[in-house]
Amino acid sequence: MLRLSKGKRATGSIKSSPEDFKVEEITQNGTILKLDTKYTPAELGLEEKEGEFAMFVMQKYNWNTTQALQNVAQKVHRGIKSTGFAGTKDKTAQSTQLCSIFGADLELLRSINLKDVKINGAWKSDKKMELGMLSGNHFTITIQNAKDFEQTAKNVADLNGIFPNYFGAQRFGSRKNNHEIGLSILKGDFQSAAMQFLTDTNNEINDEAREARSRLADDHDFTAALDYFPTYLKYERTILDYLSKSERNFANAIKRLPRSLTLMLIHSVEDHIFNAELESLIKEGRVSPQNGDVVCAPDEKRFYRLSDSWKYEKGGRDGLMVGNVLGYETKEPTEFEKEELDKLGLKLDAFKVKGMPELNSKGTTRVLFAPFRDFEIGSVADNPTLSFSLPSGSYATVFLEELIEPKEEITDKDKYD
Repeated sequence: MLRLSKGKRATGSIKSSPEDFKVEEITQNGTILKLDTKYTPAELGLEEKEGEFAMFVMQKYNWNTTQALQNVAQKVHRGIKSTGFAGTKDKTAQSTQLCSIFGADLELLRSINLKDVKINGAWKSDKKMELGMLSGNHFTITIQNAKDFEQTAKNVADLNGIFPNYFGAQRFGSRKNNHEIGLSILKGDFQSAAMQFLTDTNNEINDEAREARSRLADDHDFTAALDYFPTYLKYERTILDYLSKSERNFANAIKRLPRSLTLMLIHSVEDHIFNAELESLIKEGRVSPQNGDVVCAPDEKRFYRLSDSWKYEKGGRDGLMVGNVLGYETKEPTEFEKEELDKLGLKLDAFKVKGMPELNSKGTTRVLFAPFRDFEIGSVADNPTLSFSLPSGSYATVFLEELIEPKEEITDKDKYD
């Protein structure tokens, strides 16, 4: 992916431990949920109301969001389906976030004892916390073994308050093939999708997994594969178990995967096209809007408002450039997007997945160059810190790649957890 910052980058290690990666959610009223701080609903612009929901601020250490919430729910005798949250947070991190549980006893919730999880305030509510009910996240990140760090301030100045809003590498999976599997599903080639999911060895870093995938690619014996596929490849084993009993029904095998995972495969096709268009704009030097480009209004609390969008005219109202995340309801695909769809052999109505309506994707919009705020550089010793705020849906790892050349690839190893 092309960068906006022009200079040499510092080098260093990122996400070496949870202590190095602090993520504090920014609520809709602009409050940063500080670590180890108790909150009342009034401080967050919320109301305490009699209702069926318990709203709370959760702090966690080295837990992913789903696992932490599942364990909290168990402590108050509820299930994971009773929970809600505003935004997912990395596992390898210390983080805070707003959550809710339906039917939880408030005092029991406040008093739970769970390793590396804290409840920093809880109250009654008549509403569930849902995805997207946040403004963004504030990050404080320690760079281990940093070198050439004096270049960082220059690169930040190059960015002029914005950075390329790429979808991060996490969206494409550890083998970087999510969009290829998703493309097969969109084309209705479920056999190809299943076999790519099971046997693709490109970018497979685990020797045991690579050997298992290669063996299955050679013999196509799904029953035998259950004996040698590693147990940690639980989704692959789910497909193998089905195919061992119903060998040719690849569509139903794909349906055995969690909807959230299969939908991610579809979305990764959209993300791939978005990233390609963004890279094309950077290559052309088109960082500012031109006549006819869609732009949206900046916003002090929420960074920007996609709901307040218009077509830019020179001399008119300024805004942030907006791109399409394609789906079957996309009204005006750009010429670039039309060409990319042609290259992939797709039309927009392919995002209505035949036989799998649960995977249908309407599409949406996303700013192409996102704003960042509150940028500060801490100590510039061997392990300096960077702190900054990003809007919801933007990736800290993408922003950091403008400033830091990692000693190892920045990925989220817990994408499927």
